[in-house]
Amino acid sequence: MRIFGIDPGSERTGYGCIESSGGRHRLVASGILSAPARSTFPERLFAIHTGLQELLERHRPECVAVENIFFAKNVRSALKLGHARGIALLAASQASIPVVEYSPAEIKRSVVGYGRAEKHQVQTMMKLLLGLDAVPSPHDVADALAVAICHIHTSSNVVSRVAGAAAAQPRALRSWRHYRP
Repeated sequence: MRIFGIDPGSERTGYGCIESSGGRHRLVASGILSAPARSTFPERLFAIHTGLQELLERHRPECVAVENIFFAKNVRSALKLGHARGIALLAASQASIPVVEYSPAEIKRSVVGYGRAEKHQVQTMMKLLLGLDAVPSPHDVADALAVAICHIHTSSNVVSRVAGAAAAQPRALRSWRHYRP
């Protein structure tokens, strides 16, 4: 399974592509997309869109996982982040790739085990889970990789639960105390 994770941002957008065969994850590509420093906001969005289109075409993932907006102190920053997310969703849709979204707390819970984990904890877990020599930097890259791994963990848990439920055979009841509707 090949998953492409995106951590959208208007200044820089982190991306990470991971190949997974169940228990093992392998880094395919990662990095950030950004525009030159003095670019206008529309130019930045265009650079993100063009970069994502090229990356999705090159790596051909089965699914794109995107970090969802959950909270912003500044309304203007939230709107800019919303535009960047829209660009990421547009690029995936144009490539006809299914998109899933996860909140930051879901991602951290899936990867670190704690929904309020800090940035360095996510970076360290990415290093460990992917067998990297150093922590992914900047944190946008680690966040994008975490989104992809979150989807792998979430989708495999759903599949294993469904498969486990189908494989389980009903047992004969020995007592009313064991009855669970």
